[in-house]
Amino acid sequence: MSAEIFPNSNLYETGYCAILVRDISPEEALSRIPHSKSGPIGLDRSDFDAIKALGSDVDQDDVPQVNINDLESSGILDSNGPLLRAGSYASWAFIIEPEGPFLAKEEVLKAVSRETTALSVQLSETAAAWISYAEDGEILSSFDPLFPDSDYGTRPTALENLTGYRAAIDAGERADAYENVLRQIQESLQCALPATVDAGRLPSVRVDDEY
Repeated sequence: MSAEIFPNSNLYETGYCAILVRDISPEEALSRIPHSKSGPIGLDRSDFDAIKALGSDVDQDDVPQVNINDLESSGILDSNGPLLRAGSYASWAFIIEPEGPFLAKEEVLKAVSRETTALSVQLSETAAAWISYAEDGEILSSFDPLFPDSDYGTRPTALENLTGYRAAIDAGERADAYENVLRQIQESLQCALPATVDAGRLPSVRVDDEY
C-alpha cells in the first residue's frame, strides 16, 4: 500500500514533508506560503532532483526540458532555502518538499489552510514522523503517531473523530504506526493520491528561508 500512495518513503528515501490542501489550486497553495518566493517554474521530478543536487552548478544538459536562463532569472537556482513543487489530484492540492523540514512549520500549515482544510505530514531520514491537521488557519491536531496521546492541537479529538486513525495504530505493529495512521487518514479524508502524482511538470518555487 505504501508504495502506491503519495507521499511515501520509496519516492523520497531521505524523508519528506508534504501538505495536502482541499479545494484550492496548486498555484494558490504555493502563493499562501508566508515567505518570499521565487517566480514559479514548471519542473518535473528529474529536473527537481538535478537542481536540488547541483544548485547553481546545474547546466542545460542537466535540465534539457527547462530554459536555464528562466531558472536563473526566477531565483530557483538560489540554494539558501527549500525548493517546493505543487500539484493536484481530484479535489486536493499538494505541496512536496523532499527532506524538509520547512513545510512542517506551524505558520505554513496555518497559512495554507485558510478557509479550507489541510493535512501536514513529515517523515525524516531517521524515520521520525509527525502529522498535523488544520482547518481555517487553526491546527486542531498535531502529534507523533508513536505517541498519539500527546496531541498538541487545539482540538485533539477532531482528526480522530473524522478518520478513526486510532484503530490503525491498535491493529498494527508499533514500527508501522506512521504508515498505518497516514493511510487511514488519507483514505478517510479522500486524499489518498497515487504515487505518480508528482512525476510530471509542476509549478515549483524556491522559498527565501534558511533551514
